[in-house]
Amino acid sequence: MSWPPTIPPGQRGMADIPEDLLALLRQVDTPTVCNAIEVAQGARGFNRFTRGTMQHSKPGDPPIVGRARTAKIAGLAPPQEDPATIRARRMDYFRSMAGGQGPTCAVVEDLDYPNCIAGWWGEVHVAVHKGLGLAGAVTNGVMRDLDVIDEGFPVLAGSIGVSHGFVHVREIGTRVSILGLHVAQGELIHADRHGALVIPEDVIPALKAAIDTVMASEAIVLVPARQSGFGIERLEEAWAAFEAART
Repeated sequence: MSWPPTIPPGQRGMADIPEDLLALLRQVDTPTVCNAIEVAQGARGFNRFTRGTMQHSKPGDPPIVGRARTAKIAGLAPPQEDPATIRARRMDYFRSMAGGQGPTCAVVEDLDYPNCIAGWWGEVHVAVHKGLGLAGAVTNGVMRDLDVIDEGFPVLAGSIGVSHGFVHVREIGTRVSILGLHVAQGELIHADRHGALVIPEDVIPALKAAIDTVMASEAIVLVPARQSGFGIERLEEAWAAFEAART
């Protein structure tokens, strides 16, 4: 697959996204956004989303919406570099995570996948990243400390575990892969308990109208289905209208 270009820090941020769209993205679930992207593109086939079932730290929390701050970690085996280099890179990681125009979110690939053991996302790192202003985290790796992590910082992870292993930062700001989703630093992420996706830049101007269209078309079936007296006759009528309205 060809990579989209990395969006340099400071060149893109929420300033290029209308406030009404940003507010709406924080209210709707990720499947709705996925459908709306296809409406905006005028065809089915959008595929920049995670595959498989992921674990959410606080199911029911509002979605994660933000520009990706990317990194790669590992923890199954001890690092091969000297401790001073590892410590310095971790601080560079934090500086990078604190950068960019907000809102931002952490998108961190664990290179040990599918054998990840390193709980990078626990009480300490959730508090630190939240304090640095990020909106949440998406990873193929491990999260832990679920009963004590701070509110208001959702984590969507590949698994739940108990250990931190030999966790260390390998790369900062590079393209990452999270359960089939490839992400470049600066790309716009939407994620909730269903998974994560990248919102293409070219659909942003049409996305609010597309979300409204998705919700209106689904209401064609949902409203009568939830009313008394619903039956096959009303379904046939509603479904025909629904088919005519959706992408």
